[in-house]
Amino acid sequence: MKSISARDAKYSFGKLIDTARAGPVTVEKHGRAVVVVLAVEEYERLKAIESEQSAKPPRSAEKT
Repeated sequence: MKSISARDAKYSFGKLIDTARAGPVTVEKHGRAVVVVLAVEEYERLKAIESEQSAKPPRSAEKT
């Protein structure tokens, strides 16, 4: 995963967007990762996985 400083993200926002379209980008502040920027398609894919998992019954309920 690529990383960028918060300062660079601020001054190169267009580049950050272009980079995030290709893959997630970690934004660091004071050398510590604080957020991840990702393409909306990847976000929607992750939300769909989350929805599928929350719709499944718990494993213990499947055996009854």
